[in-house]
Amino acid sequence: MATTSKALARGAFATGSATLYTVPAATSTVVTNIVIANTAGTAGTFSLSLDGVSIATTVAVAANSITTIDIKQVLAATKTITGLASATTINYHISGVEIA
Repeated sequence: MATTSKALARGAFATGSATLYTVPAATSTVVTNIVIANTAGTAGTFSLSLDGVSIATTVAVAANSITTIDIKQVLAATKTITGLASATTINYHISGVEIA
């Protein structure tokens, strides 16, 4: 059984709901940390779901600041992390461990 710590996904949020990460086939993933960064000079919001279950709904992020979510959540093969934000200036970095 191989375990790989890695950046699962990173990028800029879309303003409509989008899939940020999908667990590969024959793999389980433990999501360990999510960092949200707002690079704009105005406040914004974001929402995140793990396998269709909301873990953050319209969470405010101040201008030029970050929010972190430290979690330990397991996702089975083909499950997804989805999200959206109020602006494309809000970025995400999702870290975890893939177990194949």
